[in-house]
Amino acid sequence: MADLFQDYPFGRAWDEMFSGPGVIRPAYESVHAALQTLSAADLKARADIMGRTFLDQGITFALGGVERPFPLDLIPRIVTAQEWKVVQTGVPQRVRALEAFLADCYGPGRIFEDGVVPRRLVTTSPHFHRQVAGMAHQDGARIVISGVDLIRDEHGAFRVLEDNVRVPSGVSYVLENRQAVSQVLSEAGGDSQIRSVAEYPGRLLAALRAVGPDNVSDPTVVVLTPGVYNSAYFEHTLLAREMGVELVEGRDLICRNNRVFVRTTGGEMPVHVIYRRLDDEFLDPMQFRLDSMLGSPGLINAARAGHLTIANAVGNGIADDKLVYTYVPDIIRYYLSEEPILLNVDTYRMEEPDHLEYALEHLAELVIKPVDGSGGKGIVIGSHADASTLSKARQAILENPRGWIAQREIALSTVPTLIGDKVRPRHVDLRPFAVNDGNSVWVLPGGLTRVALPEGELVVNSSQGGGSKDTWVLAAPESPRTEPDLEQQSSLPAQPEDMEPLVGWQESEAQSTGAFFFDPPVTPDDDGAGLRHQQGQQQQHRRAAATAGSPTALPDGQSFSSTPAGQ
Repeated sequence: MADLFQDYPFGRAWDEMFSGPGVIRPAYESVHAALQTLSAADLKARADIMGRTFLDQGITFALGGVERPFPLDLIPRIVTAQEWKVVQTGVPQRVRALEAFLADCYGPGRIFEDGVVPRRLVTTSPHFHRQVAGMAHQDGARIVISGVDLIRDEHGAFRVLEDNVRVPSGVSYVLENRQAVSQVLSEAGGDSQIRSVAEYPGRLLAALRAVGPDNVSDPTVVVLTPGVYNSAYFEHTLLAREMGVELVEGRDLICRNNRVFVRTTGGEMPVHVIYRRLDDEFLDPMQFRLDSMLGSPGLINAARAGHLTIANAVGNGIADDKLVYTYVPDIIRYYLSEEPILLNVDTYRMEEPDHLEYALEHLAELVIKPVDGSGGKGIVIGSHADASTLSKARQAILENPRGWIAQREIALSTVPTLIGDKVRPRHVDLRPFAVNDGNSVWVLPGGLTRVALPEGELVVNSSQGGGSKDTWVLAAPESPRTEPDLEQQSSLPAQPEDMEPLVGWQESEAQSTGAFFFDPPVTPDDDGAGLRHQQGQQQQHRRAAATAGSPTALPDGQSFSSTPAGQ
């Protein structure tokens, strides 16, 4: 049987499985050993079965208007417990600082008056919305869900690539990838204790309920989707189903007297928290785009009156602006009086003359990005670009310096990936998801690892043809880490999450129903009271409506007249 790793190449990137030719990092030993017992045909057959099952179950992603299975490579990416401490402390720090920054931007603006950040930085952002200025938010939780994109540089250190605090997506693939890999490559787990990702829906629901309006003791939560044609519709349905809440479209909602209700066949049901999965501009046609058919008129006024919480808050997009990103280290120091745990990538602001001059002279060595871009669109990697592309980038920067940043090109770390009949290194990033209930920020021990499938490609975005990997966060280090480049980052204090019950690989497998794939189980917060309460609340509402003689009342889970429900 041919060696899958034969002639495995090494470049300047930090490889996550190998520290050198033939030298396997301890965390990957069981995975490497399992792979050595398989042939390329075995792996490809398993991958093909998994792809067909993803397609059958609707676990897809729309690329160029075509629905396709979201590519999942079988070989997992592993993060040790010691390495994870950097993430689980650094991400909450960043969220807390951006939370304070957003509240300040839409409030008193102290950071502008103190000269830390220029006011025009925010007012020139297309995501700054005066419509929500001065609006208070429950428990200071403008950012309930965040996905901070991380990479590992040539030395293995985590760095922040960008912040996503508007509508970060991808967590559904984290949940599904775990179930898929645990069944298709069950022998790879060995004795490793892999932390569970199944509690995410329960954590999310608990946080959404916690940030509900002050005057509502038992808030009702819904997930608002643009509809079936949205590329992330699968995720919307999965999260609604796993949280046990209704999935609604804008046409299902009614705003009356600054209160929001959802139409059901059993009558109108009050809504207190909306986990929206559409952009600000489409949320409320009374405030933004008049032609929007996706939202519902009156949502902003209901939120302003304190009867509705919109998560994430409208206007958060200014924190996703890549020019604002360059100020985040200063923002952390200003609001938290702490040094950043996670470092930014070295970035040049095209608005600053000396930065601009340097960037124009070194375009072929830099990565050029639009500040309001997403999904990898508009990025120019200088070393991969031809003269014509660089010339166009230069012109675009000169015409609108505010619209661009430049970054040092970093060789993202690589993870072995099945390519044809060989295993080859491919570049990856990591999107850990954090949930903020207003009092604490919890980081899902896993995250979405995106992988660029073409050789040498550095853009990993799914919308650019990238795939994903299951991300294993180990429960405890097998031995003390010795990498000198990680010493500084790993010297952080232990966090409360270290005390959580641990769910190993075998237990994760035991959750299987016996089918090839299954829906990940809901693990509500603590004793599950929040989830059961909302389900019970909605059932009681339906029964009351049916008792009142509603001729159109339907059984539970079939209550919506116009929208495919999350169930």
